[in-house]
Amino acid sequence: MAMKREYGQEQPYIPAGIFKIRLPFIHYRWEISECLQAILMCATCLGAIPVLEEVLGVPYEVAWSMVIINGFFYSMHALLGDPVVPGWITPAIPLVTAFLTLSEQGPARTQSLIALQLMVGLIFLFMGITGLASKIIGAIPNAIKAGVLVGAGFSAIMGEFKDGGRAGLYPVTVLVGSLIAYFLLFSLMFKKMKAKSKAWYMVGNFGMLPAIIIAVIIGPLSGELPAPNLVLGSIIKIPEFGAIMSTLSPFSIGFPSIGQFVAAIPTAISVYIIAFGDFVSSEQLLATADEIRQDEKIDFNANRSNVISAIRNIVQSLICPYVALCGPLWAAVTAAVAERYKDGRDSMDSIFSGVGTFRWMTFICVALVPVASFVQPILPAALSLTLIVQGYVCCQIGLAMIKTDAERGIAGAMAGVLAIKGAAWGLAVGVIVYILIYGNFKNPVVEEKAANA
Repeated sequence: MAMKREYGQEQPYIPAGIFKIRLPFIHYRWEISECLQAILMCATCLGAIPVLEEVLGVPYEVAWSMVIINGFFYSMHALLGDPVVPGWITPAIPLVTAFLTLSEQGPARTQSLIALQLMVGLIFLFMGITGLASKIIGAIPNAIKAGVLVGAGFSAIMGEFKDGGRAGLYPVTVLVGSLIAYFLLFSLMFKKMKAKSKAWYMVGNFGMLPAIIIAVIIGPLSGELPAPNLVLGSIIKIPEFGAIMSTLSPFSIGFPSIGQFVAAIPTAISVYIIAFGDFVSSEQLLATADEIRQDEKIDFNANRSNVISAIRNIVQSLICPYVALCGPLWAAVTAAVAERYKDGRDSMDSIFSGVGTFRWMTFICVALVPVASFVQPILPAALSLTLIVQGYVCCQIGLAMIKTDAERGIAGAMAGVLAIKGAAWGLAVGVIVYILIYGNFKNPVVEEKAANA
């Protein structure tokens, strides 16, 4: 039986400096809905396998082992007190891939990835330890925050619908799955249906899971994806640590040169700019949930989230460098958990019981041979659904943050540039336009209506 909290207090934890340690079943209850979602939603985590194979040239078994290791580190956030579902730095994947392809596949490319991920980790660590993370999030004007979020949303959706994108490769599977996910997660009509029917309420409790199940069915029926092939010969995949260490670790292939570290600096800064949007999203997602659930005090600390993300990136860069890198937020799933959390304590006891159950279960599932074999055919479609839902969430949160015409114009212009030209360009344009409009880099003190009066 998990520990109980008093009304309006934080979920019980073991204090450890900046961290707040929480163990499943002890400090929070196991949520069946998130457990079941994780069984198929782990398909998105496994979606990193083809990326790792293509970019690093590793065989399938090694790439799968890397996903399992990465899955373990995901659980650090809920374990150490960060109330979110972490994920990749997804919008940065094209940027990272472009940087890595400048090096020849093999040790040189792997060393470039090690240099990049290590530098990203050190930036996270610096921002977290110095406390600049929280200060920066609080100081940045809402229009700029909104521009980052909306731009990230545009980028995620545009990437799926561009020429050669997954929406074009698997149109029926992706479009039908996306519409179902949107309906279940965001539809006002469906919220009314849940309020009137216990059956629909139960369906809604499973978040994106029904959409993934539909994708498993529609993919083979439409001929876009092969049918699932359930392998039952073995149960657990033991990561191939020896192969990973011998082919990917800097302790075996050598550490990057000074030149490789210098070459990685611009990309590392751009990656953090993109990841910064996740901290903004986390703050806003949890703030809206915290307003509704007065029974629990949610403590989101951007400094702590930065430090945990730093640990993941630094350790993985030395063990199994990861092309998708280690980000602080999986927006689509965190939004799904937050929506169910808003339904009340009977639905989800604590935000940690939701995010913790989901991440521990995805770690278990990516290592289960039957689960991995069953979802393997739908990996591309599952990744696409996640990105399309993430795009909606980013736009929804970003647009809700802005109140005046000037803020809407700044955020929109910034978002367009960010989606097309990248994070560095988008941020630069946003800052310049904001200063031109307001004359400073502070949130406006006087409402636009008053200024126009």
